[in-house]
Amino acid sequence: MNILGIIASSRPAVAPQVLAIGHQVSPRISVYDWSGGFGAKYSDPATLPAGNVTGIDFNAASNTIALSHITTPFVSVYPWSSTGFGAKYANPASLPVANCYAIDFNTAGNVLILGVESTPYVEAYAWSAGFGSKYSNPATTPTGTGSGVKFNVADDTVAVAHTTSPRISVYPWSAGFGTKYANPATLPTGDGVGVAWKPQGDAIAVTHDISPYVSAYPWSAGFGTKYANPATLPTGQGTKCEWNPAGTVLAVGHENSPYVSAYPWSSGFGTKYANPATPPTGNVQGVSFSSDGALLATAHTTTPFTSVYDFSGGFGTKYANPATLPAGNGAAAKFNK
Repeated sequence: MNILGIIASSRPAVAPQVLAIGHQVSPRISVYDWSGGFGAKYSDPATLPAGNVTGIDFNAASNTIALSHITTPFVSVYPWSSTGFGAKYANPASLPVANCYAIDFNTAGNVLILGVESTPYVEAYAWSAGFGSKYSNPATTPTGTGSGVKFNVADDTVAVAHTTSPRISVYPWSAGFGTKYANPATLPTGDGVGVAWKPQGDAIAVTHDISPYVSAYPWSAGFGTKYANPATLPTGQGTKCEWNPAGTVLAVGHENSPYVSAYPWSSGFGTKYANPATPPTGNVQGVSFSSDGALLATAHTTTPFTSVYDFSGGFGTKYANPATLPAGNGAAAKFNK
């Protein structure tokens, strides 16, 4: 059995599907029941995030939701169940050093990693129903603000998209950061914003703020030769990106209409899918595929702040907006696992 099969077979029964949207303006996090469309919004957590939410992740068991945000303590983590938010976990003993812009659990759910505004730009904590010790910083830190962080599915490599050249830094992971891998031969052309591993672990994508706005590389214990750019580029600064669970589609959030672009993937970018008939209304800051790949959610600036689409071989119909909209500009989107 391959690693994906091992992970799938070890998961508990699938939790009810929900969609979380991080946004500006209190309560800064809105979570919706999802069953063929937006259902009721869950009650807000008793202890709200202290600032605008910038990143969201659920652990693999979908019993914990973690938020990165601006304003101390910069990270908030809650138990999650079919009834919604539990009492916020205690803050880590050693807080992140500054505003956090991205967050990710590893597949095993025992490490939580954060992209941070100030040096060391990436920080990681042990996790076991609460924050454990902070891991030592990497010996060679990223060179600027960590805007995107992601473990690969095997939990043996972690990537950081960041400002300032080389704009992408990747580390082996084994109970902590290993020696940074060599930079790609062809660097991203602008500040890194988002990063995604193909689920099979054989490719990595990074979005950035200068054309071509997204760069992708083969991966095998190091960067391979950069894939050719897509024939039809995103129309503006790349924000966050995500592969579907099968690794056959790469979705890219970006500035400028249509605000989201999706590409078939097979050893490189295929022909861009047609734009959604009803595109998001503003810059897309977050994208998330559902666990079965049948839905693509976006978080974006401008009301309704989130747009969700059927996705099967391309953009399908946009779902009706939630009855209770997020309270401000959408900055992150995440389906539970």
